[in-house]
Amino acid sequence: MPETEFHADYEFLKRAQRLTHTEILQVVRVATELGVSKIRLTGGEPLLDKKIAELVAGIAAMPAVDDLAMTTNGMLLAPIAQRLRDAGMHRVTISMDSIDPKIFKAMSGGRGDLEQVLAGVAAAERAGFTPIKINVVVQRGVNDHAVLDLLQHFRGTGHIVRLIEFMDVGNRNGWRMDQVVPSRELLDIVQARWPLTAVGQNYPGEVARRYQYADGEGEIGFISSVTKPFCGSCSRARLSADGVLYTCLFATQGTDLRQPIRNGASDDDLRDILSRIWLQRADRYSELRRPAVAEAHTQSKVEMYRIGG
Repeated sequence: MPETEFHADYEFLKRAQRLTHTEILQVVRVATELGVSKIRLTGGEPLLDKKIAELVAGIAAMPAVDDLAMTTNGMLLAPIAQRLRDAGMHRVTISMDSIDPKIFKAMSGGRGDLEQVLAGVAAAERAGFTPIKINVVVQRGVNDHAVLDLLQHFRGTGHIVRLIEFMDVGNRNGWRMDQVVPSRELLDIVQARWPLTAVGQNYPGEVARRYQYADGEGEIGFISSVTKPFCGSCSRARLSADGVLYTCLFATQGTDLRQPIRNGASDDDLRDILSRIWLQRADRYSELRRPAVAEAHTQSKVEMYRIGG
């Protein structure tokens, strides 16, 4: 998100364009009636919502929700971690691409403060969030040489580092295949330092391949949507802040739920809409992409800052 365009006072959406918490809760309630049991609050940055703990409490009160998580950059986490836990949040995932302050700052567009994020990790741990997941997007020539340092930092803490292949999300990150460090290569690098043992999935459709350190010092994961796509087992849908439902991280378009909700759609109406969207879903972008061919990423995709990871 270039600072020249997205400056400090840039207005992404007017208040009226954003779903209210009541509207979000209606979508979540109907989704749970259709079988959804896992909800994740992501972004953009979810902690920019000053009343986020109230939304968490509303979702956590729904009996069908058995896993309520959040993905955050961690910058605003420390002061609110305990409130989120008290409101019913089960888990947090923190994006942290390097433990090296200079690399971290560069990869966060010059805006990130590593110490502030580490304080957020510590506050989440004190609040009882365990395990905390640390998401690391690995780019060749940018932070790949510092991956082992980050793993060393979190070994033995109980936190789970997940190494993610650099993906062609959105249209702004200048993605090229030669920037991708395949998970297989990363696995070999880690194995050469610390022997690993593969472990099974926690749940059907889990995106990370899980490994444990042979010496018992914790777990790491590898997310390989470029070199080993998992479209066939994907069970995720994404609701943007302005009420558009996307069925793929790489979607070119979604379905507007805000208008029918504001036109008075009942839960039954919304249930019919959600069912139709999901039953017609045929997204296979990661399986069909041809990353070696430049034309593969000329199609305009939804920006990641609109629908999260």
